[in-house]
Parts: sequence; structure tokens; C-alpha cells
Amino acid sequence: MSKKVILSVAVIVAMGLTSCKNETKKVEETTTTEVSKEIAMTDLSFGVRGNCGMCKTTIEKAANSVEGVASANWDVDKKKIDVSFDDTKTDVMAIHNAIAASGYDTEKVAGNEEAYKNLPGCCQYDHEMMMNQSGEMKSDVHSNHDH
Repeated sequence: MSKKVILSVAVIVAMGLTSCKNETKKVEETTTTEVSKEIAMTDLSFGVRGNCGMCKTTIEKAANSVEGVASANWDVDKKKIDVSFDDTKTDVMAIHNAIAASGYDTEKVAGNEEAYKNLPGCCQYDHEMMMNQSGEMKSDVHSNHDH
């Protein structure tokens, strides 16, 4: 009976060592992937017209829907978005087009008219509105409320 116990312990130890080796390899692969991702990231800012917190949600959601976009933050007062993306997966125009498709004008692409008409009333911005501001002046009443 003791031979069976020793054999069982030996098998369990062998399995434990094998699984540890596999886990170590996985960790090394993950680290390598993260390093290469950081190298490919591009940070960019450009103007996007909009009015309020609901606009912020829609604009950021549109930008984040583009594959390769890591983060998007639209500034209500400055009318500009800061985007961080992997330039091996997407490009600037894909982000501009996604935001425009949601109904918002960007510096390079006019917003989709049908999508614009479907925006809530408070989000239907002035098409002549200045974008990419320094942020010193508030353009309208909607800049300091969130829906």
C-alpha cells in the first residue's frame, strides 16, 4: 500500500511542476504583447462639435467603437477629443468617420444629417460652432450640465 501512496505523490508533484512551467510561459507571452502594444499607440486631439454630457457619451462611444481605439475623452468646454489608438489597427480618418456617423461634425468630416436629426434636442449643436478651443470661454448654457 505504501508503494501506491508514494507513486500517487510522485504523479501529483510531476503534474504540479508541469503546470507551473506552462503558467510561466503564458506570463512571458503576455508581457511581450503589452510592450509591443505600448509602442504602437498614437495619441491625437481634434475638434468635435457638441453641447453637453449626453454628447460626450455619444461621441466617446463612437470613437471607442473603432477597433484599435484604447481611449477617447471629449472635452465639453473645449469641443475637442483626445484619442489614444493603435495605428496598426486603425487610422485617424476611421475615428473621424465613426464620430461623424453618430451625428457629430469633426474637423475633417461633417456629421451624418440623419443621425444629427435623431439626436436629443439639447445635443443638436450649432454647425458654425468653434471647435478645438483653448477652453477659456464657455460657448453656451449646456456646457456645465450632464444629462
